[in-house]
Amino acid sequence: MRHGRWTAPGARDGRSTAVRRLAPALLACAALVVAPSPSAAQARRDSLDARVRRLLDGRRWRDMNVPARDGQVLHDLIVQRRFTRALEVGTSTGHSAIWMAWALSRTGGRLITIEIDDGRHREALRNFREAGVADYIDARLADAHQLVPALPGPFDFAFLDADKDWNLRYFQAILPRLAPGGCIATHNISRRRWGGGGDYLAEVERTPGLTTELVGTSIALSCRR
Repeated sequence: MRHGRWTAPGARDGRSTAVRRLAPALLACAALVVAPSPSAAQARRDSLDARVRRLLDGRRWRDMNVPARDGQVLHDLIVQRRFTRALEVGTSTGHSAIWMAWALSRTGGRLITIEIDDGRHREALRNFREAGVADYIDARLADAHQLVPALPGPFDFAFLDADKDWNLRYFQAILPRLAPGGCIATHNISRRRWGGGGDYLAEVERTPGLTTELVGTSIALSCRR
């Protein structure tokens, strides 16, 4: 016979009921401890926005970077379409990547950006840290001719702004890994036959399952239907 403390009938049931009643309150208290308050989250968002805007507005972006108007177009596309898996071919010193990473900080995403020039790559890394967006960027010093076909994807957004004679090959390498509803944006494209990427535009407009339009100053935007 096992000896132990005698418990009055119904006492255990009473304790179980009390615990069940307390559980929601305990969980709510734990959530308050773990989750940041809305005001704290908004303060962090405001701080990041101010850092990014200070760098974007305070720097003269040259060295093959996109104009601010096109940076805004890239940012708005990512935010409006809730893209989270982005790829950039041609970092330069990071202007367009900062715009995209700023947007991805809102969607919970991340950007892979590729640059072949060591000097531009290192300057871009400094700019990412100064803007406060380094955590949203995987910046790679590499030859995009080799790396882009090797990336597993999938991607829901890609921005091409590197060697223009390879645009179509980059496009063809990324397209099989483009998610439904995803887009490929290619810079410095117009309908001019010579010097404006007209051949590229004609080819992507013939690609089944895509809708292509010109946006910004010179961006060909091709999206899966």
